[in-house]
Amino acid sequence: MTFAKQLRGPIMRGEISCSVRIWQRPHVKVGGRYGLGSGFIEVTSIRRIALSDITPDLAIRSGFPGVVALMKVAKHGPGEKVYLIEFKYHAGSASAGAAS
Repeated sequence: MTFAKQLRGPIMRGEISCSVRIWQRPHVKVGGRYGLGSGFIEVTSIRRIALSDITPDLAIRSGFPGVVALMKVAKHGPGEKVYLIEFKYHAGSASAGAAS
């Protein structure tokens, strides 16, 4: 999972623990580990949500000042399905965080 540069620090500090993505299909799996900095994130849940579920509160929880800013980053390619991905950051060896 790739994150915008401005989100990486807050994720590693534990301030952000979710991400909204608009994909054709999920690109991550629950339990998957994805390298970030000197550690990794572990996906704890992924679920489809409606576009209308993207609220200002969810945008802020995801590290954005509002819905418009989140939407500019959330869409990846031609996808139309909206996913809410919850995760935990684990500090430690990046090799321990290789995608699984």
